[in-house]
This record gives sequence, structure tokens and C-alpha cells, in this order.
Amino acid sequence: MTSPDPAAVGRERAGELVRRLEAGDPAGADTVLSDVDQVRDLVYVGAALTALARAEARGLPPAQRAQANTRQLALGAARDAARTDPAGLRLWLRRAGEELLLLRSLRAAADAITG
Repeated sequence: MTSPDPAAVGRERAGELVRRLEAGDPAGADTVLSDVDQVRDLVYVGAALTALARAEARGLPPAQRAQANTRQLALGAARDAARTDPAGLRLWLRRAGEELLLLRSLRAAADAITG
């Protein structure tokens, strides 16, 4: 029996985390990560969130994109500070999910203005 691909599991968890945050279910978002105790598994979720955030940021106007890059750097510093602490990494993931929702709202606003 083969074990599941950790990157794929990370992408699934990231998607579920964002869906729950988007639905206004912060407790549900926390539940998505509550059973994940391995730093490695949490980092895969973070990698998926980072890839999604970078993709969303590419569609923003230059000034907003620069601000998004600065926030990504701050998130990276938070991740590094919690490097071996699963609870700290869960907090980082929650913030990364919230950042992704912010990027999506900024992009929607920019799209509405440019029509």
C-alpha cells in the first residue's frame, strides 16, 4: 500500500482551510489543521497556500502587488519564527489563508474598476 502524496494532501488541506475561512467558519478552519502534528505536513499546506497567493498577486495592479509581496515576506518571517512549533505553524497557516482571501478581494475590486 502506498502512502498518499504529501504535497497533494497539503493542497487538499489548504483548499479546505480557505473554503472554511471564506465561508466565515474560523472554528472549522482551525479544525482542518488541528489534527496535523507533523511540521512537515504543515509546511506542505503552507506551500500550497503560498503558491495560490503568489498566483493571485500576479493579477493585481503593480502597487498592490508590491504590497502583497511585502506581506508575503512578513508571513515568511512568521513561518521561520515558528519553524519547529506546530501550534505556531498553524497560526501562520491561518494568517496565510486570510491573506489569500484578502488578495482575492483586492483582485475582484481591481477587476471591477478596470471592467
